[in-house]
Amino acid sequence: MNLTAKDIIVKAISSQDANKIVKRIHYSGKVVQNSILHLGVFLDNKLHGAMQFGNPIDKRKVLPLVKDTKWNNMLELNRMAFNDILPRNSESRALGVAFRLIKKNYPHIEWILSFSDGTQCGDGTIYRASGFVLTGINKNQTIHELPTGEIVAKHGTSKRDFTGSKRLQGYQLRYIYFLNPKAKERLTVPIIPFSKIYEIGAGMYKGLRVPNSRVSDDQLEKDGANPIHSLHK
Repeated sequence: MNLTAKDIIVKAISSQDANKIVKRIHYSGKVVQNSILHLGVFLDNKLHGAMQFGNPIDKRKVLPLVKDTKWNNMLELNRMAFNDILPRNSESRALGVAFRLIKKNYPHIEWILSFSDGTQCGDGTIYRASGFVLTGINKNQTIHELPTGEIVAKHGTSKRDFTGSKRLQGYQLRYIYFLNPKAKERLTVPIIPFSKIYEIGAGMYKGLRVPNSRVSDDQLEKDGANPIHSLHK
């Protein structure tokens, strides 16, 4: 029997189960400790993926992105990890189910924030395919490679020793999904055309740079119909 994305089941799981699968298949191999909502992705009664939602590292800097956002009106998609065994389009299908669950059970949540790591993984094709808007493209300033080879994020609260570390070349892309369409009217930063990603050389797919010449406007339009795996090992 050929299973499709419509056959996947998305439901709440324990943080322990979510952490296990994220550590195993997410490209970073790490979890975000402040995740508070954990959704598992099942196929044929087996867990093959997880999505973890929680608060941003510095929520005070994030809330002004959408005017009049209260402290509990948004979440960040901290981690999204899917096994390659899942059918095509499973990511966009799972996100759609997750957003419906959040709207039903947490109606005060107006929008979802997520970042795509264009230094190690991808430029966020799945987000574009799932209805997110692009609101930021910034050269990486935080992700470093330590002399040991470990990849870590350098924040103001970090206690790691970054002596001899090397900042990774690439970009961080910021996406927002509006659960409440009216909240989009309160967005305080411009919506960036997806084509800008490739104009400035920020394109990346599965950890490999995407040359500008390989991406056309037509291909960008097709992102929505043919999402690709961009957020896992």
